Amino acid sequence: MGTSTSSTLSLLSIILFLSLSWAASASDSINGAFLQCLSTHSQSSHPISAVLYTPDNSSYSSVLETYIRNLRFNTSTTPKPRLIITATHESHIQVAIICSKKHGLQMKIRSGGHDYEGVSYVSEVPFFILDMFNLRSISVDIEDETAWVQAGATLGEIYYRIAEKSKTHGFPAGVCPTVGAGGHFSGGGYGNMMRKYGLSVDNIVDAELVDVNGRILNRKSMGEDLFWAIRGGGGASYGVIVSYKIKLVKVPETVTVFRVARTLEQNATDIVYQWQQVADKVDDGLFIRLTMDVVNGSRSGEKTVRATFLSLFLGNLDTLLNIMDANLPELGLQTSDCTEMSWAESVLFWTNFATGTPVEALLDRNPQVLTHLKRKSDYLKKPIPKAGLEGIWKKMIELQTPAMTFNPYGGKMAEISPSATPFPHRAGNLCKIQYATNWDEDGSEAAERYINLTRQLYSYMTPFVSKSPREAFLNYRDLDLGINHNGKNSYLEGRVYGLKYFKKNFDRLVYIKTKVDPGNFFRNEQSIPTLPY
Repeated sequence: MGTSTSSTLSLLSIILFLSLSWAASASDSINGAFLQCLSTHSQSSHPISAVLYTPDNSSYSSVLETYIRNLRFNTSTTPKPRLIITATHESHIQVAIICSKKHGLQMKIRSGGHDYEGVSYVSEVPFFILDMFNLRSISVDIEDETAWVQAGATLGEIYYRIAEKSKTHGFPAGVCPTVGAGGHFSGGGYGNMMRKYGLSVDNIVDAELVDVNGRILNRKSMGEDLFWAIRGGGGASYGVIVSYKIKLVKVPETVTVFRVARTLEQNATDIVYQWQQVADKVDDGLFIRLTMDVVNGSRSGEKTVRATFLSLFLGNLDTLLNIMDANLPELGLQTSDCTEMSWAESVLFWTNFATGTPVEALLDRNPQVLTHLKRKSDYLKKPIPKAGLEGIWKKMIELQTPAMTFNPYGGKMAEISPSATPFPHRAGNLCKIQYATNWDEDGSEAAERYINLTRQLYSYMTPFVSKSPREAFLNYRDLDLGINHNGKNSYLEGRVYGLKYFKKNFDRLVYIKTKVDPGNFFRNEQSIPTLPY
């Protein structure tokens, strides 16, 4: 009996060893063939070998980690790419597509690495990263009031280059300067001028994209369907976005900002309640973001909720005070709370840089905060009653860590048709909610604990937010909404999260996807699926 057991174990060990050896050999074979393919198709004038990083390259880890913006996905157990291509020329993108199709290695496209779920640089199947950070040129034409922006440029760099040419032009996009343009724009792109000018995608007039066949297309050659899809439907489902042509907007030479916090003991409930009545209806040049988090109370050992009102007004201080006195007198805004500055300086203020920081700080690609995080989103259709707010405060104090940010809609956002772009969340929305949890502890146990806290707050908010579907914002990527395994059930899996992100626009996105990428080459965990027939 002992001999038989021993022989069986030995046989199993041999089989395991051989299977692992075969897997490693197959992996090496794929890598070798893929690298050979890249070399064969590379242009001599732009050799791809100069921008390739494999795990045995001394710079591989630093290149991979530089644009990881969520430490949840920078662990020893996080799946790593077989190689990284840091493209510097369109031909590198074309070659990457050709060889990826030929050898079946999945391509992940990373512009700035801010995807909240790491979808642009992590995969459970063998993959490589096409990293766009070197493709960062920005060409501003003030006379035409447009700019061509490559996908790897950051929002801070875009703002700086615009301000360099004009004190009275800007662009409606996000308030985090280190976010990459490619993912931000293709997912919608919102910021604190959206009530005046809409989203980033509402101000994009042309684009350059490399399609599944390696062709470089612009708006005219790709056609209006595909151009529609890549303005809010997620560009990575349709091709590789090389650049966008954006339409600049007018801003005054002087804008006004404020950041004012009130706790529950300082009448926060009444102020928040009134904010809900006016935030989406006031002057469309005024954007007042509301963030709620848990802080220490005035009594030792007690916790309270703090409501912080962060604002940009496209005008001067006196006009702002008049608007606030008429619409939100409960806040008690004072002249001393406000600061007049340039529009470019206001971006730094919103990013928590100290007042007076030189605008050159917009060019810094290093994030101010790098931590573990989880984000979720919701849409609020009508004000939450005071009793509801008080219940929320109690739940937040119980959970302690998760915060909520309310971003008001109305203005231009309510004027644009929900079908004008794939982004459907227009009229009828009071605000968008972001649930945000950050933590410093490493490890899967800590991650699960904090993610669960975020889910609990999200669950508690169910009665107050949109329904059928419970809507979500694509740029606030959330894999809790569903994951696509890109198999035979791809369409059904995609429909689960697709209706939440895109509502009725989902069907058109699927139709366009099926037309331009029928083999579903451009895919990820939440990409647009093809039709199942």
